[in-house]
Amino acid sequence: MSAVGHRRRLHRPMPGDVSGRSHRKERLVLNQLLASLKNRRLIFSIVAGALLIAYLAAPYPSIAMWVGFLFAAYSAVANDSIQTLGTFIASNRDKPWWLCWIFTSVVFVATVLYSWFLFDGDVSHGRLKSKGFEQAPEEFFFLQLAAPVFLWVLTRLKMPVSTTFLLLSCFAASSQGLNAVIAKSVNGYGYAFVCSIALWSLLGRWMQRNFTGKPHPAWRWFQWMTTGCLWSVWLMQDAANIAVYLPRSLSLIEFLVFTGVIVAGLGLLFKMSGESIQQVVDEKSKIVDVRSASVIDLIYAILLYWFKSISETPMSTTWVFIGLLAGRELGMELTRSGEGKGAVHALRLMGKDLLNVTIGFVISLLLAVTINPNLREDVAELLRAVW
Repeated sequence: MSAVGHRRRLHRPMPGDVSGRSHRKERLVLNQLLASLKNRRLIFSIVAGALLIAYLAAPYPSIAMWVGFLFAAYSAVANDSIQTLGTFIASNRDKPWWLCWIFTSVVFVATVLYSWFLFDGDVSHGRLKSKGFEQAPEEFFFLQLAAPVFLWVLTRLKMPVSTTFLLLSCFAASSQGLNAVIAKSVNGYGYAFVCSIALWSLLGRWMQRNFTGKPHPAWRWFQWMTTGCLWSVWLMQDAANIAVYLPRSLSLIEFLVFTGVIVAGLGLLFKMSGESIQQVVDEKSKIVDVRSASVIDLIYAILLYWFKSISETPMSTTWVFIGLLAGRELGMELTRSGEGKGAVHALRLMGKDLLNVTIGFVISLLLAVTINPNLREDVAELLRAVW
């Protein structure tokens, strides 16, 4: 045996030798740290590049509106995916990503195409015709284009921020229009929380007993149908958050670009199995069960459709969804139909999600007041009246 081979034999970790395992563990931790630093560097580069593009495009309205739309198209859907597609993604990880992508893309195109025909080129189902948002922007400020970039950063931080507040508020023509959005959104949270806690308090035990074992294949079909309905109703509410940068009546070419960009963004989202914010859904009790996911989607779709029918005023669907999940978690624990994590755990999740959407709400208001001269004047008048 050579001297080199002898030395290798001497230094080879023996069975039960902890030093070899310790070195492997240290290398694993080091590799994870390097990967994390590389990922952060990439994110920083993307954010810096996007902000530079927003700054350069802002003085040119015809370019700026498409830059803002491109940024908003992905960031809004990625953040709000936890509401409409989060349970769908969580319970269909065994399915090919492209199959889910095709399904949601078909629903999306059908929904916005219907609006485009019915509302004379408007893809927001009339939401952008409500008071304060009926005029398309004729000039853009840097922060209006940067708002979707901030939204994407908050999404990477796993914060369920209201895209309605963060994007639409930057274009509100008056504080009255923004106040109507806030009031409707807060009411949405309250109604969703009460309805959800009542439903799962009454039916939680029954669901716990019956939603066991392998689900019947019919549940999978039912979930895809409820997801399609929910996705469509959500688009009727929140397509305004993306289309706010564009003319209120889109030409055929503009409509094709609008749909093409969002379909491509959906493909990227499904390929990634959801953005980082998907954890907000995954951490909830039994979300991966197709039966529980179907019930959540159905109740959420009914609530959104009801709010859509009340008025054309835009609202934060994020607040409705967070209220729905909070009521569900608390209702399950009150009936002891959850996994035994306790009401304190449910309240902690509820408080964390509510804190995140509140932080997003404050950030959006600060952006809106900074950007929007009409809101600045209204706030100044309010402060003068108070003082």
